[in-house]
Amino acid sequence: MPIRQLSETIVNQIAAGEVIERPASVVKELVENALDAGARRVEIATAGGGLQLIRVTDDGFGMNAADLALAIGRHCTSKLTDDILDIRSLGFRGEALPSIGSIAKLTIRSRTQAGDGAEIVVEGGRVSPVRPAAANPGTMVEVRDLFFATPARLKFMKSERAETAAISEMIKRIAIAFPHVRFTLSGPDRTTLDLAASSDDVAGQRERIAQVMGREFSDNALEIRAERTDVRLSGHASIPSFTRANALQQYVYVNGRPVRDKMLTGAIRGAYADVLPRDRHAVTALFVDIEPALVDVNVHPAKADVRFRDPGLVRGLMVGAIRQALGTAGIRASTSAASSMAEMFRAPPPRLSPGFDAATSFQRPLDTGFAEAAQSIFADTIASADHRAGLSEPAPEALAQPLGAARAQVHENYIIAQTDRSLIIVDQHAAHERLVYEALKTALHSRPLPAQMLLLPEIVDLSADDAARLVAQAETLARFGLSIERFGPGAVAVRETPAMLGEMDVQQLVRDLADEIADNETVETLTARLHHIAATMACHGSVRSGRRLKPDEMNALLRQMEATPGSATCNHGRPTYVELQLADIERLFGRR
Repeated sequence: MPIRQLSETIVNQIAAGEVIERPASVVKELVENALDAGARRVEIATAGGGLQLIRVTDDGFGMNAADLALAIGRHCTSKLTDDILDIRSLGFRGEALPSIGSIAKLTIRSRTQAGDGAEIVVEGGRVSPVRPAAANPGTMVEVRDLFFATPARLKFMKSERAETAAISEMIKRIAIAFPHVRFTLSGPDRTTLDLAASSDDVAGQRERIAQVMGREFSDNALEIRAERTDVRLSGHASIPSFTRANALQQYVYVNGRPVRDKMLTGAIRGAYADVLPRDRHAVTALFVDIEPALVDVNVHPAKADVRFRDPGLVRGLMVGAIRQALGTAGIRASTSAASSMAEMFRAPPPRLSPGFDAATSFQRPLDTGFAEAAQSIFADTIASADHRAGLSEPAPEALAQPLGAARAQVHENYIIAQTDRSLIIVDQHAAHERLVYEALKTALHSRPLPAQMLLLPEIVDLSADDAARLVAQAETLARFGLSIERFGPGAVAVRETPAMLGEMDVQQLVRDLADEIADNETVETLTARLHHIAATMACHGSVRSGRRLKPDEMNALLRQMEATPGSATCNHGRPTYVELQLADIERLFGRR
């Protein structure tokens, strides 16, 4: 078949296949255009999950008739200078409008502040002449019958409800980065989302995060703020005891652009590696501000991925900042614990033995006093709690501590503590496990680890690039007890391995390290293995369930927890304690 030039319509439809995956993709492109035009109010209306109608109206700068004629042409944009690396807007490729016009019925009506209104219509790639039209300042873009020109794409769409939910999620994701802009989303019969504008500062950002992610996240989040070599990180990340079953609540932005970048997602996972279970995910709203020349946002047609010039720097900044925030946050339990306890109290009441009469069982003669021995109901029962913590009132300064004063130990595993405003239940094994683990980690990183010399060096064949990367990290690896040196152009010789790891598959470890360094320029694979060994040692070396503790031991454990970073969860990510506020207890018993 001879080579031929594709028609403009086919070219636009191919571009549409890359940019427009579903109705939410159209909403994303149009909302980004509105924001780049300086809009302070963006209204979105949809019907049929966005397949029948998408209308985006803004109060931005607007366009005149000449601009409208250019806007629907490929690679026409007002957002890009001659420097392709200096991208300071959300959109810049100039493909969105012509791509949408090639597969749908597109109408654009716009007006500048000082000019007259104009309108242009594109239907399945056919462009109508620009004509005068009545319009408010700003731009209205209406998209009808999405994919009517490429009906095969309709087979891949989900239900109307699923597509509407995807549109709502897309708007929320964008809105977090623009707290000073009001966003509204309406369906055929009602408004489904209304995010009021707030100030364009830290307080406004916090308010918008609460609007989108809920007040509960604000109550259980840590402020993140760090800066290093032209890279600034800000935002919020959840405490370890506040998690979700998936990573959909992880919002990450690069220069205001919402992204789903594998490296950044991996950095968040790495920061929480030893405080969360494998099946739980942190909740975040993080903003990376970096010089445009140091990041490439042009690696994906939909601009969902980015590429950093120095990914190790960005990853290290994110991991370090989150871990520092977790380490300095002190002892904090999730505020959702109270609701979990409330669910427990809603369980069906225990079944009573046949013939039990509450009205008569609690009656007692007046002259018997209140002694337990005189009450038949206590005759055949055993004590449910161990009072070794003593019955004397704790000192006021002990009650003022975050975890309060120990009052009892029940079931030989749970410490009951009291503060001046709450009741706390501590899992003694899980808590001590975290304390031992943190002590072992400190020892790991404070001095070089002991190494065991191999009788014969292990030769690992690698590519020349992988071998070079490993040798470049030889000094860091040696601190962890792994001694390597170059062995020819495409291999390394391993002479020593960390003593903690014992017998191991050296070949697999070295290859995993090479892959890790190639992806992230870190040695997290080796660190993770050592931390896993430390976690196992901590689990077996901590206070076991079933051990009776003295009052001083219980209080000492509470004080150590307060001084240890991450002690709200154990090494496996489970909570070490639950706090129930006095107000919550009163609500459970109907006192509030």
